[in-house]
Amino acid sequence: PNVKFHFTPTSASWLNQVEIWFGILSRKALKNASFKSIEQLRSAIEAFIETYQPNAKPFVWRKREVKGSQFKNTIMNLCN
Repeated sequence: PNVKFHFTPTSASWLNQVEIWFGILSRKALKNASFKSIEQLRSAIEAFIETYQPNAKPFVWRKREVKGSQFKNTIMNLCN
C-alpha cells in the first residue's frame, strides 16, 4: 500500500483545537445542507459564528498517550 505517515509535533496542539471547532461547524451548520452558491455557504458559516460566539467556551484539550500496541494495530489495519 502507498501510505505516508505525517506526524505533527506536540507543539502543534492548537491544530487539534481548530479541528474540534471545524467538527462543531460541520455538525451544526453544514451537515445535510445544500448550498446553491458560495455566498449561501458563506452566509451559513457566518450565521453559525454569530450564534456560536456569544456562548463559546474554551476547549479543554488533553494529550493522549498512544501505546506501542495501539500504534502497531493501526499500522496493521492500514496495511490490510
